[in-house]
Amino acid sequence: MSRAIRVAIVGAGPAGIYAADALLKSDAAADPGVSIDLFERMPAPFGLIRYGVAPDHPRIKGIVNALHQVLDKPQIRLFGNVDYPSDLALDDLHRFYDAVVFSTGASADRPLDIPGVELDGSYGAADFVSWYDGHPDVPRTWPLEAEKVAVLGVGNVALDVARVLAKTADELLPTEIPPNVYDGLKANKALEVHVFGRRGPAQAKFSPLELRELNHSPNIEVIVDPEDIDYDDGSIATRRGNKQADMVASTLENWAIRDIGDRPHKLYLHFFESPTEILGEDGQVSALRTERTELDGTGNVRGTGRFRDWPLQAVYRAVGYLSEELPKLPFDPVSGTVPHEAGRVLDGDGAHLPSTYVTGWIKRGPVGLIGHTKGDANETVACLLADHAAGRLTSPAAPGEDAIEAHLRERGVRYTTWDGWHRLDAHERALGEPQGRERVKVVEREEMLDASGA
Repeated sequence: MSRAIRVAIVGAGPAGIYAADALLKSDAAADPGVSIDLFERMPAPFGLIRYGVAPDHPRIKGIVNALHQVLDKPQIRLFGNVDYPSDLALDDLHRFYDAVVFSTGASADRPLDIPGVELDGSYGAADFVSWYDGHPDVPRTWPLEAEKVAVLGVGNVALDVARVLAKTADELLPTEIPPNVYDGLKANKALEVHVFGRRGPAQAKFSPLELRELNHSPNIEVIVDPEDIDYDDGSIATRRGNKQADMVASTLENWAIRDIGDRPHKLYLHFFESPTEILGEDGQVSALRTERTELDGTGNVRGTGRFRDWPLQAVYRAVGYLSEELPKLPFDPVSGTVPHEAGRVLDGDGAHLPSTYVTGWIKRGPVGLIGHTKGDANETVACLLADHAAGRLTSPAAPGEDAIEAHLRERGVRYTTWDGWHRLDAHERALGEPQGRERVKVVEREEMLDASGA
């Protein structure tokens, strides 16, 4: 009887867990069987959901329940607090596994090439998200002295950043935010938050539900300028062909024609304003300069040559995420992805790198919603299993399940497990119980490891 296929998945976020699920649902799971080890550099699993989703979005975090069911399967093991490549290099992975799938996601900010991005008060949205989501590897404090703030971008991350900046700390206290984040937000001085998009309402990348959530806070007045409601033939075609785009545009239209209320925090959504420069005084952000744009008939825009300076003290750049290069793998720095063919990693000559695959944002770039990674996973896993059936996978020298544990112990890696996550989960829930909260997230890595029994 042939042994089970041994698969390593590097990255235990949704993409990696969906890949594990696809493997378990394949025919190979029955014969010869599949054995899967998930490796995660954080002590806890779930990646983007734990460290990339705003704390006031429990609906999205509910996806964790489905991921739990996958990780509960006996064919899957979790090894947390394991870093690629310092704890586990590519050669090591191929020594222990028939195939390796990288699902490391995207956590860095895509650069914005305009003057002034280096000024104090100019921030990447990804760094701010990591702070308010309690990532253990970022500073525990965040400067929130600005009364007027700009957010550049019209995607859901921009909405999250704008909403967290505009809400009060007490509004967010019932969520899982850790004490250091609550204290930081309590001192937040922002009274005006301005979100800028260079195109029009029909081109905004907001999800309709997330956009409407802006209006639910009793402290946030959402304001849209009626002059920013404009459509050309391309925009109208977009609305007709995309229900979500039409719903977003309709919401913005309704906000543009209503009277402005008296809620204390103002959140402005600006369209047709292209950021051209961040202005500063004494090294500190003092204003944002934008160029007014206009539609060109296709849904795209062109500059008008009319500029405006917006006085403010901080700028958050939410123009997209970018994956980090993975040592020993090819990398396209422009797209921020690993070159591949249907998930099979390609080397510099365009040949398939044996037994090496990618899925999720490191495969297709940081676009789409969390659920879209399921299609990526299914495609990649289908290729992996086809390669196995054709005898194209390289045989590992040490395929035994105990070999990887011995390797990590020899390296002195203090790794966590799926049972350890249950202990950490119970610990965080116990921290929240006296305050009537579902949980309080633990930030310090050592505390996470201790609570996990690493």
